[in-house]
Amino acid sequence: MKNIITLFLQRIALGLGSLFAVSIIIFMAVELLPGDVAEALLGQSATAETVEAFRTQLGLDQPALTRYVHWIGSLLSGDLGVSLANQREISELIDVRLSNTLMLALMAAAVSVPIALVLGLLAALYRNSWFDRLVNVSALSAVSFPEFFVAYILILFFSAWLGWFPSISNITPDAPFSEVIDRSVLPVITLSLVVIAQMMRMTRAALVNLLSNPYIEMARLKGIRPLRVIVYHALPNALAPIISVVALNLAYLVVGVVVVEVVFVYPGLGQLLVDAVATRDIPVVQACSLIFAMTYILLNTLADVLAIATNPRLMHPKG
Repeated sequence: MKNIITLFLQRIALGLGSLFAVSIIIFMAVELLPGDVAEALLGQSATAETVEAFRTQLGLDQPALTRYVHWIGSLLSGDLGVSLANQREISELIDVRLSNTLMLALMAAAVSVPIALVLGLLAALYRNSWFDRLVNVSALSAVSFPEFFVAYILILFFSAWLGWFPSISNITPDAPFSEVIDRSVLPVITLSLVVIAQMMRMTRAALVNLLSNPYIEMARLKGIRPLRVIVYHALPNALAPIISVVALNLAYLVVGVVVVEVVFVYPGLGQLLVDAVATRDIPVVQACSLIFAMTYILLNTLADVLAIATNPRLMHPKG
């Protein structure tokens, strides 16, 4: 138990270091954006004096290092800043949008993770059969298509032709849960198709890699049923790579929703980020990017710890 706690603390420290490095990259990337933020916000009709006064108000006349230190200090104190587009607190803008994104990711995870694990297990159980080939071809096809293409195909079939689901997922805060589910079906399917394919292939590969081990052969020689051999003997030893790929895909469900939210006009954090980029709302862009990075690093750290905890041999490396 002590080793796991030490490992977790080490990974948290590495995660914080990674987050610090990412914050520098985000700030520098925003700094390298072409054009002047003050001129973009005020418009071409603004005078030079007005633009200069607005730059001073935004603190753009200060050195980049000073502005970065001020930004990080405000973040550490819990202040995300104020939106330049509507002068609202960024925390208020992000609150509802982040909840919507997390809800969409959780619904997609609840659908995709069980399906992917079951398909991967069955593909390993019936490897080299027609079922295995069919599942692998379907998975490769799902991974090959970009999300926006899949989204538009789903809209064409299930919204335009069949009329089963709405093509726009404009969810309001006071919408009933049934309406939220109805408007989230197509975005959830779009996200799930990609992550199911990746998790299924990794699950199959991890299990097939273990099926040639001597202890698996011994279990078969004892007459144990193939399904029991995979579930009770192979699966526990394949948990480390499976947990890693599941956590990475869960991170994708949160971080990679930008395209899906834009296609379906879903009021999530990704849509907020795109709108902020379009209006040159730099503080919102920085806050959304940092939240995405934090989520990705946190889930990767959790996956690393769980993968090592499920395989005690990794906690005692050979000297």
